[in-house]
Amino acid sequence: MNFRVYILAIVTVIVGLVELIVGGILPMIATDLNISVSAAGQLITVFAIVFAISGPVLLSVTSTIERKKLYLISLSVFFLGNILTYFSPNYTFVMIARVITAMSAALITVLSLTITTRIVKREKRVRALGFIYMGISSALVLGIPIGIIVTKALNWRTVFLGIAILSLVAIVLIQIFLQPLPARQRHSILEQVKALRNVKLVTAHITTILILAGHYTMYAYFAPFLEATMNFNEYWISLTYFIFGLAAVSGGAIGGIIAGKVGSIRALFTFIGLFIVTLFTVPMSTFSVPVFFAVVIFWGILSWGHSPPTQDYLIEADPKHSDIHQSLNNSAIQVGIALGSAIGGIAIQQTGSVTSMAPVGSLIILFALVSFYISISSQSSKKRAYTE
Repeated sequence: MNFRVYILAIVTVIVGLVELIVGGILPMIATDLNISVSAAGQLITVFAIVFAISGPVLLSVTSTIERKKLYLISLSVFFLGNILTYFSPNYTFVMIARVITAMSAALITVLSLTITTRIVKREKRVRALGFIYMGISSALVLGIPIGIIVTKALNWRTVFLGIAILSLVAIVLIQIFLQPLPARQRHSILEQVKALRNVKLVTAHITTILILAGHYTMYAYFAPFLEATMNFNEYWISLTYFIFGLAAVSGGAIGGIIAGKVGSIRALFTFIGLFIVTLFTVPMSTFSVPVFFAVVIFWGILSWGHSPPTQDYLIEADPKHSDIHQSLNNSAIQVGIALGSAIGGIAIQQTGSVTSMAPVGSLIILFALVSFYISISSQSSKKRAYTE
């Protein structure tokens, strides 16, 4: 594997940490800024929305800039956003900092993916993408426990100072090891709109939204589920998150390896199908701690194992505009996270039970399977795309 892929994966971890790391430290942030916990929670929602919107827009605006230069500029802006968070005197400044870091993180993430596809050979592409998604998934699932640990030892602002320092390390690594890469494609907003007129491709993006929505219907409220069904205390909840996180991190690499062997379509069908069954059985496995953890590990692997074959499928469907689709798919991930969190909250409110989230999430992922079937069955093809 090209060692530069590992560097890009490391950078993706650093950048991805900033999104959900506030999830476990909301009470501390709320107390320090003199706001409600629900207001502090908007720091997550706003980040996801800005990330989803700014990715495709910034890809279009910066489409003519040399890739390494753009990567370094984006990392510098990301560094400044985290420094602003550290020194922010009030909630308004923290929110502004979140917008800045979300915009820069969105561009860095899509650049990591698109650069990876350019520096590796075709036969190693899907595996390389798997490593990048290991970075994305590890940041998202390990951010919460890392935030809790650092905040308990020091304070919540130190979390962002640490990320700022790590982003400086990332700048040095990219400057030393990544060669200049010319901009390959112009990405106008009109082209990205046209991408959403292709049934084959738009249903692939919808598939991603539905997979993540189904997953986060359950995962966003996993802690209260563990308290209610397993009677876990804070220690056991942290341990469960950690085990799930390790499984999710490995899921990106496993998904890339499997897709490389059996093909992206077969891999995706397998992952989505297993995801439906596994998520549905999570409440049923609570009778035994060993069985429950086995299911949690499998769930963790599936939660991000679908991402590498999805990216490879999009690239194969329309290689000419692959950068656009990788950007749109990252936005789809953020939309799925936000949608799943909202649906999970509604499910709990309507049923009064934390176990209701699992079947609801499974049903959503079943729709993802239908959406993917429509995608591969569509007569739309890369030859017809963007010709109108």
